[in-house]
Amino acid sequence: MLTNYTISVFTTNTVGLLNRITIIFTRRRINIECLTVSETERKGVSRFTIVIRSQSREFVEKLVRQIRKITDVLAVFGYLDDEIVFNEIALFKISTPLGSEPLDVKTINLDWNAKVVHWGLEYVVVEKNGTEEEIHEFYSYMKNWEILEYVKSGRVAVGKTEKGLVEFLPEEGNWEIV
Repeated sequence: MLTNYTISVFTTNTVGLLNRITIIFTRRRINIECLTVSETERKGVSRFTIVIRSQSREFVEKLVRQIRKITDVLAVFGYLDDEIVFNEIALFKISTPLGSEPLDVKTINLDWNAKVVHWGLEYVVVEKNGTEEEIHEFYSYMKNWEILEYVKSGRVAVGKTEKGLVEFLPEEGNWEIV
């Protein structure tokens, strides 16, 4: 059975680093289910959040060790879903021309924990945060209206451990490979 693993890679902000990281996955014929890159609380440090599916934790641990060998990688951690807090975000552009079935904003807000973030003359944009499953369920609900556009982010995640990035990386410029 395939299991989701989330790999958090902390790096310096270096041109070409994404390519060097993804080559490790390509060479092993591993599909990246989603990839998110963002800055962190440490200036000059970026976080790559990569989700893959694998049958073996040992395989993922080997992959993590390979990523750690890349120059400019400061730290790498592999997690199962129950070891992290994670979410995704989706935006739906929904057609709302005059005379069409009105959008039930109260249901969207209260039952689905989503919100309308933009009102246009002929459309609205609805934002939904949650797990992949929650967003998929909401997508099924939103199909009651004409979806003009749909976009979903990759996963963002933090570990459930007491320690954060601050524990692993000292102030900027004094980084040591973990």
